[in-house]
Amino acid sequence: SYPEALRYLAKKYNIEIKERELSDEEKLVQSERESLFIVNNFARDYFQNILKNHVDGRSIGMAYFRNRGFRDDIIEKFQLGYCTESHDALAKEALQKGYKKEYLVKTGLCYETDDHRLSGKVVAFGGRVLASATKGVKVKYVNSPESEIYHKSNELYGIYFAKQAIVKQDRCFLVEGYTDVISMHQSGIENVVASSGTALTPGQIRMIHRFTNNMTVLYDGDAAGIKASIRGIDMLLEEGMNIKVCLLPDGDDPDSFARKHNSTEFQA
Repeated sequence: SYPEALRYLAKKYNIEIKERELSDEEKLVQSERESLFIVNNFARDYFQNILKNHVDGRSIGMAYFRNRGFRDDIIEKFQLGYCTESHDALAKEALQKGYKKEYLVKTGLCYETDDHRLSGKVVAFGGRVLASATKGVKVKYVNSPESEIYHKSNELYGIYFAKQAIVKQDRCFLVEGYTDVISMHQSGIENVVASSGTALTPGQIRMIHRFTNNMTVLYDGDAAGIKASIRGIDMLLEEGMNIKVCLLPDGDDPDSFARKHNSTEFQA
């Protein structure tokens, strides 16, 4: 974190740091944030365990990921998991293990995959409702609500894994969804982030701008995708980015394109 980096540098160059004691109020806020991260870590491990060891996790969750063509190492890397249809299984286990109800509610748990921030800490979950769970249900996705540690407009999915690759390639690919990011990683392209279904915000653009000036927008080749990419382009230009737009053929999105082509073709 920023304070840790300062302490490290100060120690390295023998510079004295004057630190002040946190007020009670600041301590409370800090401990609440830490508690929310701890609860999310529990949930991440819980969902991963269900995916691997629960009968539904294997037959529904894993079957879905296999169907999407995701390899085991990629499922592991992105900490993908599965939540059963039982509405209170996670809550029961969490309370039994001593996690506070207040924090379970504040993080808005429970669902499937994750959002990572720059530090790699889990700030939220994004879940896809699978076929067996959708009898009469119109909802396709279930996502964490905004919380003390998760502000959707400030986060980019995949940024934690992408930042080194963005610097190295001096370019960032911007895609729309979680699975686009995951499929591109599987094709060996790691300098990629998603705005996760929200319109791009200046905060997200500035986060990318810290690592590169060059952006390639990779949206779906359909009318909605083209419209979305044009909306984002104005903002990117305002923030001083160099932009290219790549529209994939046949209405493909990066995920479907990756499944039809090998990684060399995708890279090309």
